[in-house]
Amino acid sequence: MAKYLCLALGLAAGAGTAIADDSPHEWLDRMAAAVQTTNFAGTVIRQRHDETESLKVAHAIEDGVVRERMVAQEGNGLEIVRRGSEVHCILPDKKTVLVEEWNDQSTLFSTLPNSDLRFGNEYDLVIKRKARVAGRTALELAIQPHDNYRYGHRLWLDVETAFPLKTQLIGDDGRPLEQVRFVEISLNRDVAAESLTSAYETEGFTWLAVPGPGPDRPAVTDWNATALPPGFGIVSVSSETREDTGAELTHIMYSDGLASVSAFIEAAGEQDAVKRDRLGASNSYSLVRDDWRITVVGEVPAVTVERIAESLLPDSGIDGR
Repeated sequence: MAKYLCLALGLAAGAGTAIADDSPHEWLDRMAAAVQTTNFAGTVIRQRHDETESLKVAHAIEDGVVRERMVAQEGNGLEIVRRGSEVHCILPDKKTVLVEEWNDQSTLFSTLPNSDLRFGNEYDLVIKRKARVAGRTALELAIQPHDNYRYGHRLWLDVETAFPLKTQLIGDDGRPLEQVRFVEISLNRDVAAESLTSAYETEGFTWLAVPGPGPDRPAVTDWNATALPPGFGIVSVSSETREDTGAELTHIMYSDGLASVSAFIEAAGEQDAVKRDRLGASNSYSLVRDDWRITVVGEVPAVTVERIAESLLPDSGIDGR
């Protein structure tokens, strides 16, 4: 009887805990700053593409340079080691190191809203409740879409630092499509140098440079999406070169302030007229219109990429400069 009374009292105390006075947007700003400046080390469970993986993570900022190491806890012992913009993906079973250039985006939290985000009529941003994550008190924020053209987000932020202890991308059925969750973490402590360097001796490994996308060239296009989902607008228009074929294509980027969608337009080849693909939370839709192949892809519901692709028509007045 005593243990049940203790549990009931604990739940009641948690429910009655006062929520911090900061607004949801202020919490979002604090979170963005914490991701950029916080040293941390811990264990993360990442779920995506119907797969679950456990990672040991160490992250530090040294003289303004990001240093990070992630080690897979199952499988082949994969390591990802980052120093600034250069990332080494070490495959010990294949004695191979893949070298890739990375931007300022977090390697762990690649889908977090940025600090400049201000939601319009397409989302509500609300503080839900307090909870315990990785043994720490966290505040849950919900980013709730008003329609089925975009996903929702849930963020559990450490109440002391605003660091994201758990993040979820939410589908239109209310269930998580992707999740990143710390099961244990230390924040704002010195991270040992050996935690940030590879445990493998890579002399004799094969080193391969992963080609990144070519530089975007600002462009003007006469293609216009005549039925964009509400809230979406053009962010940029550029001309790119396909790495596999060398063909030129037009890239139009759309965004609603949180979700982003890319449309690629190129000369049609010998491909199926209509093609749908899905990988985890990402959907793509491709069709041929006259002599042009239109492909729209993004981490949005299938209905969004299909609507944009079906409505893209030659027009005038889109300027990517």
